[in-house]
Amino acid sequence: MRKSTRETGTLYEESAALYLERHGYRILEKNFRCQRGEIDLIAMDGEYLCFVEVKFRESSDCGGPFLAVDNKKQRRICQTALFYLMRRGLSEETPCRFDVVGITPDDTALIKDAFPYHT
Repeated sequence: MRKSTRETGTLYEESAALYLERHGYRILEKNFRCQRGEIDLIAMDGEYLCFVEVKFRESSDCGGPFLAVDNKKQRRICQTALFYLMRRGLSEETPCRFDVVGITPDDTALIKDAFPYHT
């Protein structure tokens, strides 16, 4: 029986969270949602508050998981991150970055500071 897209996403988000923890991140939240969008993982890496997008692809054909985080997706993540900061009473000056974990059946990879803040 095939898993739903949501079940599959949750499985890979859990895998990404474990991967990040092994690399020194401290996971604060999973699947933060608001009207603006969703952020898969929110974590601390040293002094940085990291908003992490997790992408799984069956293969690296057509650019693999990282190309799936296009400008539109980046803007939505940035808007959601700003909402998260406001909701938590954190300053816009909080050191933040946007990371992406790409997962294929053969590999898990991390791009730190994958894209700049978009308005």
